[in-house]
Amino acid sequence: MNVLLLKEPRDGDSGPDPYVKELTSYGHKPTLIPVLSFKFVSLNSLSDRLFQPEKHGGLIFTSPRAVEAVRMCLEGNNRRKEWISTIKDKWNEKSVYVVGRATAALVQELGLIPQGEETGTADVLSRFILEKEDAGILPLLFPCGSLKREVLPTALRENGVSLETLTVYQTAEHPDLERNLMDYFSKQGIPGSIAFFSPSGVKFCLEAVRRLAGDELNKIKFAAIGPTTADAMVAEGLCVSCSAVRPTAQDLAAGIARALQ
Repeated sequence: MNVLLLKEPRDGDSGPDPYVKELTSYGHKPTLIPVLSFKFVSLNSLSDRLFQPEKHGGLIFTSPRAVEAVRMCLEGNNRRKEWISTIKDKWNEKSVYVVGRATAALVQELGLIPQGEETGTADVLSRFILEKEDAGILPLLFPCGSLKREVLPTALRENGVSLETLTVYQTAEHPDLERNLMDYFSKQGIPGSIAFFSPSGVKFCLEAVRRLAGDELNKIKFAAIGPTTADAMVAEGLCVSCSAVRPTAQDLAAGIARALQ
């Protein structure tokens, strides 16, 4: 069965995308179409903060792109040696919070020790942080994207945990999205399942998917990487056939496989 994955390929993977690999193991034919494009911003400001860990109570990462911004700071300013020798250990004396395994793996590549990877969503992560941090701590540094949700910042601030947010990348629709979707539907036909990976993916793709699927839209099993994306799909009137128990390739592929039985 054809499965359309509306997501970006994982950066730095030498092998196949893990979602493609997992779905292929179930006998399905997955195709990946990138939905978003990213522009990194404020990297000098981020670099300044990264090398002053004494001014912060810890770090928060809720996306792989935010971790990528840190990597760019280290490489662009030739400060990786200083990071490895002294700075990363100072951050590891504090808490480094993450959502999801993909983000946690990238954080570990920086030499940092992540916590909270099993939380799965920013909502759950905020509760995890509040269980560990006392009110009045130094501000947690939160590099984030321009489309971040306010759930985590609001929850922390309402409970007295200070947060310094810094937008380090801007998100926009991938310039080839419309053309790639038209090409897919014209060659592959209507897929058995379509998986969304973010509310912004729903926002940028849904109109084109509805137009291209036409009267056969209801035949498609729509899948979500997690509850936040599922909520965005439901708000747009889609029937969500499955939502991954955890935001992993294994859980999403298993859910899609069950929906397509």
